[in-house]
Amino acid sequence: MDSAGRDNARDSSFDVVVVGGGAAGLAGALTLARARRSVLVIDSGSPRNAPAAHMHGYLGQDGESPAALLARGRAEVTGYGGEVRAGTALAADRLPDGSFLVRCGDGTTVRAGRLLVATGLVDELPDVPGLGARWGRDVLHCPYCHGWEVRDQPIAVLADGPLAVHQAQLWRLWSARTTLLAHTWRLTAEDRELLAALGVDVVEGEVTGLAVQGDRLTGVTLAGGAERGCRALAVAPRFTARSGVLSSLGLPTVVMERDGAAIGTCVESDPATGATALRGVWVAGNVTAPMEKVAGAAAQGAQAAVAINTDLIEEETRRAVEAHRAGADA
Repeated sequence: MDSAGRDNARDSSFDVVVVGGGAAGLAGALTLARARRSVLVIDSGSPRNAPAAHMHGYLGQDGESPAALLARGRAEVTGYGGEVRAGTALAADRLPDGSFLVRCGDGTTVRAGRLLVATGLVDELPDVPGLGARWGRDVLHCPYCHGWEVRDQPIAVLADGPLAVHQAQLWRLWSARTTLLAHTWRLTAEDRELLAALGVDVVEGEVTGLAVQGDRLTGVTLAGGAERGCRALAVAPRFTARSGVLSSLGLPTVVMERDGAAIGTCVESDPATGATALRGVWVAGNVTAPMEKVAGAAAQGAQAAVAINTDLIEEETRRAVEAHRAGADA
């Protein structure tokens, strides 16, 4: 125990600490472990897609459950000597030598030569009672992830932001029975003309709740008590980056906008490598690319890992040359 009463037995040092054990973080950790780097994944166990029973569009894994994918990923990382630790990384400090000290919720600290932050985001749902309980089941946001499963069924799109009309355009590809619920969003004349041309009905009135029977969505209720039937409700959540560790290092989030309205936050990075403005820190997945799906997030994690390994090689080579020269001069 230290003077503060904390057990530091688990405090340790790694070439790379990966914060976040989703697809992006595990793909990065797997690449680094196979490169013979000492790597630790700190995983809070709260993936964004936890409410979904299945994931789609991931070649070779279509229809697999997100939980099963992550379980296999953790086994692969540890099979190559990486470590996966359950816990929450609260913040990080940059040390004078350029490395990092990650402070965890259980009081331990972990030292990292490099950081890969893949903490994802939080979907903040519109303020309609009942949405959270059905999120990822029949309250949906991505037709590429869920459209096939609700094809040809009555689909309603909740308009409470600038993405609504675009969502209606998308969802009608999966179902001609797509309706836009005007809700709290003011549609322009151009919006209404576009929707009419596409055969998308517009239903006026604020949505006040959901209608559910037998654990299935059957419709929405409107102010005044009227009900509009649907079997799936498409919403546009606000994408809020889980950026606590990055913020502690002075890396801010930026606001994402569409048509002048904020739709979320993210942390900027180099699109090819995931490098942030702070040397030694990379990001991957939804924390930097909120629209990315599982396969894309995993690809970003692997790309960032290659960039991190390259950076470590360059540092090791520089030190080796310096040592060689010092020996030659002795």
